[in-house]
Amino acid sequence: MRGSVGGRWRPHHRKRNGGDARRGLHHVELRNDDGEVTKVALEIRFKRITVQPPIGKQKRYPSLELTMIHATERNTPKGRKPIEWKLITDLPVRGRAEAIEKINWYAMRWKIEMFHKILKSGCKAEESKLSTAERPANLMAIFCILSWRVLWLTMLARAEPQASPSIALTDCEITLLDKLVSNAGNRKCKAGTLSFYLVKLARLGGYLARTADPPPGSIVVWRGLSRLTDIEIGAELGASQFVGN
Repeated sequence: MRGSVGGRWRPHHRKRNGGDARRGLHHVELRNDDGEVTKVALEIRFKRITVQPPIGKQKRYPSLELTMIHATERNTPKGRKPIEWKLITDLPVRGRAEAIEKINWYAMRWKIEMFHKILKSGCKAEESKLSTAERPANLMAIFCILSWRVLWLTMLARAEPQASPSIALTDCEITLLDKLVSNAGNRKCKAGTLSFYLVKLARLGGYLARTADPPPGSIVVWRGLSRLTDIEIGAELGASQFVGN
């Protein structure tokens, strides 16, 4: 637990320190299944506690001074469960700003999990059969760059859907997507935008782009980018007239 923020660990015994829990309010952005972004208000409470080791092990382990952070949504709309986070940390929480800092760190957990999902399922990092320790380290370094690009591209298209596609895709990739994927059925995205080409890329990876479908996820983007890379290599070889020489 040193230098960490956790949301699942449960202590055997807790002893509350004196004093009332401090309060604060923090606004975060929430994206629903349709990709729409709304702001929600979280009411923050936090309190310093002393956690005792289990009975019978108190001579072997010391007590821990931790902070409980409780963030609950205020005025939750109908049809959705309220946001409620219960965090335990040994990092300092001396005021509202530091409590919000820990909450923002915890809010990044989904992106971190998605990054590792791409690394494991997309790059299939666990399936490498390399003989020395140095080779997997080099391979993982490349896989991390690839996984980061897929996640970054997916998140960027959601945060800046009207941006130019050239900030994330090369001219060759944009040209190939125009030739390979039709402009129809792109979830009514504005033509020529980053979100427009992300849907094209996802459709190349099996995304159906139906009206009721959620925005493209990292996995279909990974599949589309993998396929596009193979096609791009073939196009470059064909342009250089390598085949047949």
